[in-house]
Amino acid sequence: MISIRNARQHEVSALADIGMLAWEQAVLGVADLDALRENARNAFAAFLSRHWSTVIAAELDGVLAGWAAREAMDEEITDLWVAPQAQRQGIGSALLSAVEAEMVEASHEAAGLQTHARNALALSFFRKHGYSVSWLSVAYSPKLDRDVESIGLRRNLVEDEPLGYGSNGF
Repeated sequence: MISIRNARQHEVSALADIGMLAWEQAVLGVADLDALRENARNAFAAFLSRHWSTVIAAELDGVLAGWAAREAMDEEITDLWVAPQAQRQGIGSALLSAVEAEMVEASHEAAGLQTHARNALALSFFRKHGYSVSWLSVAYSPKLDRDVESIGLRRNLVEDEPLGYGSNGF
């Protein structure tokens, strides 16, 4: 059974481990994992140490299996990570639903995120959940010593009201 809740401070290391495993899967073939692993691990640990209180955690049968975050608590989803062994079991969908509900409650009308353009699993997941491409960018990454394609995705969270008068827009 999947349960969604707020993260707890003592889970920072376990959440960072989940982030690392999912990140390694996401950048496989795009980046030199050995060269970037320590920087990525430090980035996950630093982010989670500072922001654990705003992170949403997912458990599968009582075991941590994923997490999501909005670093600035705005309309941008900055993190959504599911442990590879727990993927395709509804955890990502449950996390996304919880993050979107937070955004609607905070009066955000749309949600956005970005990933690298070759992250086929993430692109498929977010498209399945109603996200569409809003931008594509290519920029040089000094860490990777090459150009990296990034893609921005967006989804309206609030349906547009019909224009005009009355319930049918007349």
